[in-house]
Amino acid sequence: MTIYRERLWVSIGVLLAVALVIPAAILVFLPINPIVGVLTGAGIFLVIGALLIFTSPQLEVTDTEFRAGGAKVPRSLIGRVEAFREPEATVQRGLKLDARAWLLIRGWIRPVVKVELNDPRDPTPYWLISTRKPEELAKALSET
Repeated sequence: MTIYRERLWVSIGVLLAVALVIPAAILVFLPINPIVGVLTGAGIFLVIGALLIFTSPQLEVTDTEFRAGGAKVPRSLIGRVEAFREPEATVQRGLKLDARAWLLIRGWIRPVVKVELNDPRDPTPYWLISTRKPEELAKALSET
């Protein structure tokens, strides 16, 4: 049974930034043909936008496991879970980040959840995951 599910959708701000490819393409193709520039820019925007949308990772907590993107871990191996919002989330992504940690970070999602692993065979000390609902995800992972 699914306890928690969240898709890390791309933000509107990122899509607006990607839309800047349209005027850039128009400027490049303006001497040749402005219509080609518009069509090329729109095509590039649609491709990049579709890739960002369709490759958005999903977080899912079930009775038995936690899936983050393509990775999964049995819930029995999950240790302490902590939720962080700004400014501590920035510190967790930067100064306090362990190089061995597994990351699922999206720049347009500021809050993170730190999920410690209790697997002596795995050198990964914890997962650091972007989420828009850090307290809800931490609660779902902490419940037994």
